[in-house]
This record gives sequence, structure tokens and C-alpha cells, in this order.
Amino acid sequence: MKVYQPNEIEGLLVIEPKVFADERGVFFETYSKKILKEAGLDVEFVQDNQSSSKKGVLRGLHFQNPPYAQGKLVRVLSGSVWDIAVDIRKSSPTYGQYYALELNDRNNLMFYLPPGFAHGFYALEDNSVFSYKCTNYYNKESEDGILWNDPTLKINWPDNQPILSNKDKLLKYFNEFSSMF
Repeated sequence: MKVYQPNEIEGLLVIEPKVFADERGVFFETYSKKILKEAGLDVEFVQDNQSSSKKGVLRGLHFQNPPYAQGKLVRVLSGSVWDIAVDIRKSSPTYGQYYALELNDRNNLMFYLPPGFAHGFYALEDNSVFSYKCTNYYNKESEDGILWNDPTLKINWPDNQPILSNKDKLLKYFNEFSSMF
């Protein structure tokens, strides 16, 4: 398993598993507390979540405010998504910047986002199954989000007319929310 910081945004990690493939299929570890701890990620995951989305669905940009903030280890079980992490930590030199990558059932990449990031993804294929481990339990009162197409963030999404939930259509602009991180 290879763990690395993908860009200058501190705290984001990409995890690339060692995949063993033969005529039967593939095998790889999807989680190793020991390897992640050796890479500097010493967290406890307390909740696993999973969603399935059809092509064109965009979920996000979501986060939970302290004290229920969550770190997330995300991956795609089938299909593919364009995954986005936006730094919402006020004291960070990369505040308001984002990182994007494709997660799919062929590259088997995993992505860790610490607390202090808004997160969203766009389903590139039908039946994209998204799985994530969380470092804190979900708390409805602390959930929040930023509008997916906020012009300040300039996120390069694959589609400018995605399928959104009613809740995601009403999220705040980046300059309208006050970060608690």
C-alpha cells in the first residue's frame, strides 16, 4: 500500500493499494491501520457509509461542523466518480483551494480527507457505489455545505448541469458561510 500527499494541501492523502491480479480476478487490502499509522494517519474510524448513484448525480459539497467534524476515507466499489475536497480551514494557507481526482473500480485508489474539508463527488457512470469510513458519527445539527458550483471556488466539474438533491441546490455560497475550522 502506497500512501502519499497528492499536492500542497496539507492533510489530504491518496492511498494506492497493492493489487494482486491473476486469471481469477484481483485481491487487495482496503484498509490497514498499521500502514496508515506508519504514514502519519493515526485515526479511529467509527462509522461506514455507502451510496449508489446513477451517472450525472452530484453529491456535495458537504461537511460536519465541530465538535462532530469528520475525517473520511473514501473509495469507489463499482463505477467511477470525480471526487472533490475543498479546504475550509480558516488558518490554512490553502483555504478555499480544492483537489480533485477520479476514483473508480479500476484504479482502486482511496482518498483521505481530514476534518476541515468540504467533500463532494460526481458520478461518472451508472451504479457508481461510493463507500466511506468516518472518524466521527453523523450529527444532523452539525451538517453543512457549500454550493457545488460556487464561482469563487472555480471547481472544474465534469458537467455543469448535474442531478442534485433539493438540499444540495440550496447550500450556501463559499463567501456566505463562516468556517468553524
